[in-house]
Amino acid sequence: MVDIWSSGVILFALLSGYLPFEDSNTSNLYKKILNGEYEIPNWISDDARDLITKVLNVDPEKRFNFKDIKNHKWFDFHKRNS
Repeated sequence: MVDIWSSGVILFALLSGYLPFEDSNTSNLYKKILNGEYEIPNWISDDARDLITKVLNVDPEKRFNFKDIKNHKWFDFHKRNS
């Protein structure tokens, strides 16, 4: 599940151009990560926004797994159109 979460960070960075969790204060950075505090830019599509939110869920039990990602509308669209 950690790898899924990490892939969510990478997906966020690829789509937005920056990391979801940033803070010059290391303590504040850790708090943001642990609490899942980030803002998705408004130029990211609703489907991508939904996938990012589900992959970056701080609760591993509620976080999307690989099967969920493969079946998500955003992933499926890009798989069919590549």
